[in-house]
Amino acid sequence: MRLRTPFALLGAALLVLAGPPLLSPGSGSDTGTQIPGLRFMVPNTPGGGYDITARTAAKNAEEAGLTSDIEVFNLPGAGGTVGLTRLVGERGNGRLAMSMGLGVVGAVHTNETPRTLADTTPIARLTEEQDIVVVGKDSPYKTIQDLLTDWKKNPGKLPVGGGSSPGGPDHLAPMLMAQAAGIAPKDVNYVPFDGGGELLASILGDKVAFGVSGVGEYLDQIKAGELRLLAVTGPKRVPGLDAPTLREAGLDTEFTNWRGIVAPPGLSDAERDKLVTLVTELHDSPQWRESLKTHGWNDAFLPGEEFGAFLAEQDRRVGSVLKELGL
Repeated sequence: MRLRTPFALLGAALLVLAGPPLLSPGSGSDTGTQIPGLRFMVPNTPGGGYDITARTAAKNAEEAGLTSDIEVFNLPGAGGTVGLTRLVGERGNGRLAMSMGLGVVGAVHTNETPRTLADTTPIARLTEEQDIVVVGKDSPYKTIQDLLTDWKKNPGKLPVGGGSSPGGPDHLAPMLMAQAAGIAPKDVNYVPFDGGGELLASILGDKVAFGVSGVGEYLDQIKAGELRLLAVTGPKRVPGLDAPTLREAGLDTEFTNWRGIVAPPGLSDAERDKLVTLVTELHDSPQWRESLKTHGWNDAFLPGEEFGAFLAEQDRRVGSVLKELGL
């Protein structure tokens, strides 16, 4: 996620990996990417960002012939820390990996969990993604300015929904928006959901005044006219979407989310290297490149130890931003 505000600068990208069959000569069997029995954990509910990217990656890995019979499964709870605890408990298991991102970093802080990302084996950061500000098609808010006008008058009466726990990207983005709009972050009525799937139902059902989520999660609903896009949170407009950036709307802030892949602790060098190789081959595949375009994801590849250093930096910065915001 990249946070450019008077007080912080936060980070970037996303997750993924995995996939079923389809081997072809010169593919997975020759490059050492085959991991029989590999399981890919999604630490939130179906329909969320981790879930969409994991299943997209599984399909891409299958099509590229990198590995086969990967199981993708969901283990939601506590902003991803239930999955994190399970992952750390699988010490030495080279056949398990977990999709994760900024939301898990924040949830570790706000839930004060004993297990942290420092306990995992970093595999790769893969993507970066802007958040979006959306409302239902029948919402009275036609523009971001309409929303900001009412939000400033009485922030507590306009619940904002996000698909992450406090400290996660969908929480930090509206808090930074509020601060830039002159609203005290502690006055924001934030309603957390365990993933974008649960959030979507609440936006469409008018349970929240507006929602904040990743751009790739709701593209279909925006294009179908079920959701109205009011703004994007990154430094530039998203190609193909008619919505201003927050800066264009007069808010001096910007924000991008990231996602990546981690594995259990205690892996052998060979097990770790095989997972890194698999994700690297996936990243370089034409199938994955096409998915980046389809979902509006930005490439932000960072493998192995480099990703580990990035995670440590993100942990420090998230803690600093939460303290700065009084959260």
